[in-house]
Amino acid sequence: MKLFQCQNCGNVVHFDNTACVSCGMPLGYLPAQAQISALEAADGGWRPLADKERLYFSCENAAHDACNWLVPADDGRTLCEACRHNRTVPDLSVPENLANWRKLEGAKHQLFYSLLRWGLPAPDRTEDPAHGLAFDFLSDGTAPDGTPQPVLTGHADGLITINIAEADDAEREARRTAMHEPYRTLLGHFRHEVGHFYWDVLVRDGGRLDAFRALFGDERADYGAALQAHYDNGAPGDWQNAFISTYATAHPWEDFAETWAHYLHMVDALETAGTFGLKLRPRIKGAEELAAEVDFSPYRAATITELVEAFVPLTVAINAINRSMGQPDLYPFVLNAPVIEKLDFIHTAIHAKK
Repeated sequence: MKLFQCQNCGNVVHFDNTACVSCGMPLGYLPAQAQISALEAADGGWRPLADKERLYFSCENAAHDACNWLVPADDGRTLCEACRHNRTVPDLSVPENLANWRKLEGAKHQLFYSLLRWGLPAPDRTEDPAHGLAFDFLSDGTAPDGTPQPVLTGHADGLITINIAEADDAEREARRTAMHEPYRTLLGHFRHEVGHFYWDVLVRDGGRLDAFRALFGDERADYGAALQAHYDNGAPGDWQNAFISTYATAHPWEDFAETWAHYLHMVDALETAGTFGLKLRPRIKGAEELAAEVDFSPYRAATITELVEAFVPLTVAINAINRSMGQPDLYPFVLNAPVIEKLDFIHTAIHAKK
């Protein structure tokens, strides 16, 4: 994620800011320009200092303090490029639901930041009623007979369902521990589930099935049976030799979605490191392989090698810092040759759609 700058006073501002803490100017995000802009009120809307010739309105969800994105006044929509994909939101009259939904929107907007940077196709349900990308944010319920009706996070034909309980830190931690997942985050959920959507778009409908099966396996294997076997038996003991996570071993679809999410993690982390000007130069002899400088745009990287060579030293450094603070590794993953080959498959598919 980039750092941004207030055009009015030059102060550093961030992706989710709604006002500059230095000069007090309202801020809004311009998705077409990938830019946070200071705003001047005009004609019932805004004239962004980064695009003064065009009138914009705030996304409708700004009224709930859930979105800082802008919509061009001549666009004909009231929801922004991210919020227009919502099909169902929870009952916002319930304070807990509103708090959790705001967290969900924060993660979802960060996801769309990446999708839009690559120019990936993301039709909504108006543009593609049957398979457009849409989100249902739902809460667990109870049947009339008292039977619990849990909401399962997942994807089906472009519709991504997220249990809003995942936005509760304590609940998510409990689920992370119960499911033996070392890296369970809201943003990770969004990136994983949208990976299933882009499997449909880039692999199934993109002429890449044979190449996919050669790397990830045959997705025609019974999905339900594969998941049940995974939950019953766990991952193979040697899973780290070819997979990015234990869950990736469950089925080729899950392997793709886990690897997809990881690719987005890498690119976003590298952009953040680059925007802060991070350079790694270990001060011990023989540690040259841990030197790195993110002096390129990871969104425009030519090869997966360029990303990996910058990312691996970065992860070594941030893990060492975490250990210095008595914390577990921030990055508990291994990028071996088979995983890098899968990441390269995703890198190629993404950049072929640009």
